[in-house]
Amino acid sequence: MADTKPQGTSSASPWPVETISYGTHREQFGELRVPPADSRPAPVAVLLHGGFWRSRWKLDLMEPMADDLARRGMASWNVEYRRADRHGWDATTADVEAAVRHLAQVAGRHPVDLSRLVLIGHSAGGQLAARVAADSLAAAVRPAALVSLAGILDLAEAQLRSLGDGAVAAALGGSPAERAEAYSASSPLRRLPLGIPQVIVTARGDSPDINDLSRRYAAAAQAAGDELTVIHGDGDHFTLIDPRSRVWADTYRQTLAALGNGCR
Repeated sequence: MADTKPQGTSSASPWPVETISYGTHREQFGELRVPPADSRPAPVAVLLHGGFWRSRWKLDLMEPMADDLARRGMASWNVEYRRADRHGWDATTADVEAAVRHLAQVAGRHPVDLSRLVLIGHSAGGQLAARVAADSLAAAVRPAALVSLAGILDLAEAQLRSLGDGAVAAALGGSPAERAEAYSASSPLRRLPLGIPQVIVTARGDSPDINDLSRRYAAAAQAAGDELTVIHGDGDHFTLIDPRSRVWADTYRQTLAALGNGCR
């Protein structure tokens, strides 16, 4: 993944943003955006940023998407989490699960519909989103759909290809042989079927290796019986999270199809 942020990742938002802690550590928080009140609670997207699980990348990567979702009538929970380079793999995975579970409390105070919950993850965030979907969560926060934007969906193969200069082994604390249990639990390819609709998105100008991971995952998910939509659009790695792009417009339409009616 290129170390270049997309244009427009400003902290200024045209929508009200509430920062909510889901734990006691300073990195255990999320930003909640809820669109203007309508006749019924809004669907909600959990946004998980990427960055090869390293601390230099933060949730501001997903802020333009969060604003766009609010404009379209969807709430968003843009999650920060402790990254593996400073806190270890167990902290990262525990934080993401805790953040999703915390939506049960958020829904008690805000008009969000947890029956129409979609997990949207970009790059390493795609892996985290798919893992959460595979894990046993409380029924109240069980996702209805998953969207992977250039997700790292096969961890063993990603490490074999040394993506991100060995980012997978660095995050998980070793190779697949050394950390077999962690790879089995965390690699989306090994957790199929998920049992929910999925949208798998790649960009023509992205890394061929990252695109191949998504292709391998999509083939395995379809073989396992999961409902799947595959989008291969123009642009590069960061085009996928640019709300001005055609590929994001296509992704959003397919997300609506997975969730049903209720958004604009």
